[in-house]
Amino acid sequence: MTLAYLLLEQGTDVDITVLEAESRPGGKIGSERIGGYLCEQGPGGFLDNKPKTLELCQSLGVSPLRSSDSAKQRFLFSNGKLNILPDSPPAFLKSDILSWGGKFRMAGELFVPRGPADETVAQFVTRRLGREALEQLIDPMVSGVYAGDPHTMSVSSAFPRIKQLEQEYGSLIKALIKIRRERKRREGVKAASEVSASPGGTLTSFDKGVQTLTDRLAAKLSTKLRTGEAVQGISKNPQGYQIVSSKSTYEADILIFAIPAYIASDLVKDLDQDVARILAEIPYPHVSVVCLGYQKANVQHPLNGFGFLVPHKERRRILGTLWDSSIFTNRASEDKVLLRTMIGGAQFPELAELQTGQLQDIVMAELKPILGLRGDPDMAQVYQWPRAIPQYVLGHQARLEAISNRLKAYPGLYLTGNAYRGIGMNDCIVNAYRLAEQIHVSLQ
Repeated sequence: MTLAYLLLEQGTDVDITVLEAESRPGGKIGSERIGGYLCEQGPGGFLDNKPKTLELCQSLGVSPLRSSDSAKQRFLFSNGKLNILPDSPPAFLKSDILSWGGKFRMAGELFVPRGPADETVAQFVTRRLGREALEQLIDPMVSGVYAGDPHTMSVSSAFPRIKQLEQEYGSLIKALIKIRRERKRREGVKAASEVSASPGGTLTSFDKGVQTLTDRLAAKLSTKLRTGEAVQGISKNPQGYQIVSSKSTYEADILIFAIPAYIASDLVKDLDQDVARILAEIPYPHVSVVCLGYQKANVQHPLNGFGFLVPHKERRRILGTLWDSSIFTNRASEDKVLLRTMIGGAQFPELAELQTGQLQDIVMAELKPILGLRGDPDMAQVYQWPRAIPQYVLGHQARLEAISNRLKAYPGLYLTGNAYRGIGMNDCIVNAYRLAEQIHVSLQ
């Protein structure tokens, strides 16, 4: 929808049709008001450190809502309790998330040579920072972002910034010291203290939830967007492409797939078996989202932060929980709290496939001792996503290059979406801007 909107805004002289298989546009982006709680079905927002998303918001006339400053504090569940994630080197030294042996091993990162062009996240972190850092810090981060497994994911594709720092500076610690020194020189002491290897930025959404953005795009596209119309097959002809949908047949000079890789694989198998095979190699684990609404008096923990993640080694049945009503205060009334928990992912895919009642019971049982829950929730809602998040496993970049080479034989055929170069809303929007410009130039 972003790509179609941008092409129209450019004044490109083309007739655009967007086909959406579901009755509601937006895919996994969905916001639902249930009994006074605002539940997000999938992503809860975007980071405000990518200007293209904010540019799109301004163009659409929607006002972003920044998360609460009080939600900046993040927690990690380890050793049977919630621990505050340190936000500075002195705080890290004082914390007990890692043993002193683990901290000294991380300090040894200064002397670790550069690694290969690509490796798994686990190989990269173990080599540079040690196994304890992998298990306690990086494993839950990978779960939080991708619901992924660090032992299979490509560090260059999934976390390119971290790999870039190693290649450019030879050490992550050296990189942070030099970047911090440079930023202090340019922007002052406070800005320098905020430098880290993480993507950074503040989580941002909208007053009525993330679906505000997709609803506004849909409204802008108007009749050019056709919902409830699934594409069933495509073919190449001398004039371009023929698309057969559940309702009609279309002829197109330009054909863009902004769909999950496994669906694109099925649609192109008669056109190019090699592309279909490569697309089918991108895995998508199952993830379920469980929203629970409680009276604030029935939650003993103050929920003074963003939420918490759980390392795999803790052997819990949840990946983590976001304290949505602390992140955005309008997600629940003042006397209530909204908790959003993720289950499943690459390391526990079978859990995400349980019945909704079972998922609710698991989350309540897990959260009760951690947050001090009392009684039953006022509201419970489960969203199950089979094949939820694409995984950038080792060899991902080579797959993209192979697809790009094969597509040279099919002018006007493009693949975009979160299966390729970034899974988040920001990534999809940035890629839409890039592709819109590429198509605009090709039509000149």
